[in-house]
Amino acid sequence: MDTVELARPTELAELGQQLRVDSVRAAAAAGSGHPTSSMSAADLVAVLFAHHLRYDFDRPAHPGNDRFVLSKGHASPLLYAAYKAAGAVDDAELLTFRKLGSRLEGHPTPRRLPWVETATGSLGQGLPVGVGIALAGKRLDHVGYRVWVLCGDSELAEGSVWEAAEHAGHEHLDNLTAIVDVNRLGQRGPTRHGHDLAAYARRFQAFGWHTVEIDGHDVAAVDRAYGEASSTKGQPTVILARTLKGRGVESVENREGLHGKPLPDADEAIEELGGIRDLRIRVHEPIDARMLHSVPTGHLDLPRWEKGDPEEGVATRDAYGQALAALGTARGDVVAPDGEVSDSTRAEIFAKEHPDRFFECYIAEQQLVAAAVGLASRGWVPYASTFAAFLTRAHDFVRMAAVSGVGINLVGSHAGVAIGPDGPSQMGLEDLAMFRAVHGSTVLYPCDANQTARLVTAMAGLDGVRYLRTSRGAGPVLYGPDEEFPVGGSKVLRSTDRDRLTIVAAGVTVPEALTAADALDGEGIAVRVVDLYSVKPVDRATLRRAAVETGLLLTVEDHHEQGGLGDAVLDAFLDGRPVPRLVRLAVEAMPGSASPAEQLRAAGIDAESIAASARLLVEQGIVP
Repeated sequence: MDTVELARPTELAELGQQLRVDSVRAAAAAGSGHPTSSMSAADLVAVLFAHHLRYDFDRPAHPGNDRFVLSKGHASPLLYAAYKAAGAVDDAELLTFRKLGSRLEGHPTPRRLPWVETATGSLGQGLPVGVGIALAGKRLDHVGYRVWVLCGDSELAEGSVWEAAEHAGHEHLDNLTAIVDVNRLGQRGPTRHGHDLAAYARRFQAFGWHTVEIDGHDVAAVDRAYGEASSTKGQPTVILARTLKGRGVESVENREGLHGKPLPDADEAIEELGGIRDLRIRVHEPIDARMLHSVPTGHLDLPRWEKGDPEEGVATRDAYGQALAALGTARGDVVAPDGEVSDSTRAEIFAKEHPDRFFECYIAEQQLVAAAVGLASRGWVPYASTFAAFLTRAHDFVRMAAVSGVGINLVGSHAGVAIGPDGPSQMGLEDLAMFRAVHGSTVLYPCDANQTARLVTAMAGLDGVRYLRTSRGAGPVLYGPDEEFPVGGSKVLRSTDRDRLTIVAAGVTVPEALTAADALDGEGIAVRVVDLYSVKPVDRATLRRAAVETGLLLTVEDHHEQGGLGDAVLDAFLDGRPVPRLVRLAVEAMPGSASPAEQLRAAGIDAESIAASARLLVEQGIVP
């Protein structure tokens, strides 16, 4: 059928019915899915796609395209039905929903479909990521696209939604519209506020949003609301739409216990909805065809430190801040969101030199990572930073970034007990395990300033989620400024043909390991020292060679034993090779407040403890 302009409310209502029918059909073909959640929002999507969305489906990377985020990702049958109406997928593909090999997954992901902005399904994430996209449009791209986010009412119980709401209001993101499908029913029963639109309106208004309350099945009212949102200046807009779950089919409409299930009688439901239709819509073209953003490039002039200088050493967080600022000068696509700790993470150096590309996200780590995801989806290269400990709050956003296949750089400072007297609430002791577990991630833990600067630069060219762990205190400069540090590599800092064991360290434990090795050498115990700065992927060849040549690996880490450096070392032997003898030194007890040196000693990971462990292994005959 030829594409048509749907001008009259009756035509828009017909399109809404078609989207309902196709949602029912897709779920019936799959034998699973969420058709009732799709049916409630069908009129909202019909009016948006037919009248207000500006998008070129043949050019999903078009710089002027509006961005649509389906935050209630379980309503994917509705999204795919809209794609069919727009001519992006055909009916045969629609009926492959949820089947092996299909692009039409149970929850949409950009890995499969180029029109999907971000993976959704973990509720409460669409609006925060939408804020990140809108920030890119408002502050960086300067292109007239709008960001439309369709949310469910259940997910408004998530705190991340309100982090996003406050941030959008603070930034006056008038290019952002949230559409809330208030259908009253969650998975197991009624939502907290049911159909009380005013309750939701008060909350959004408190964060500076323009609010519009409508009947979500009155297509003329929906049309007017979208127009009002587009014309509102200085505020983001939320459209609160009262809807009915399962709209249009009496046996399921507004009834509990039917969430996430195909309709009991799909054929009867389709007949009740008026039968199968094949309306095709002409989605409006984007209004601006300019390039998204130019990326000026210049000479990369990284900071340089000479070995042994300065005498007091350099903190890797300081090196990170200086290197990031230098990278920002060389690459115009680098941006830096920070969690209101830029004076500690040292992202403030970037902020002073490139204020237009610095984003203050305040103490809202979920929004921090979501902003990074949104910015990355628009082609920017974000380096988002906060304390390593606080990134645990945003782990689900990190996980979903990996599902999306988006490339983001995350930097956690103040890691480990080495931060000293602040105590365990501020100590990142789980972060290596957390990021190692993320699909396709890269995990880096530099020990000195030059190594940090080189790895900061390398991160920009990697795929997926990249994590850099930095330290609070100053450490010695162990490498020259021209040393190379390939991702997946390591550095052997001490080695002889007489080595009786290998100490594997990273970050703050590297200088401790070297001091221990000096002491042991004076006692006739030769040890090898490996700086495993690339925690994931690990340098398998070096570790395997060390295991063969020295017989035992002693890992030393400022991290809990589970999931950290020791487990990373074992990754080198997961292909059927014999697992080496491995002894681990890690933070086992719950730390208190003490000086950095006292913390390392109490955890048993300082130079004296490392040397003592090696001596004990010799005395016990474990090391020949």
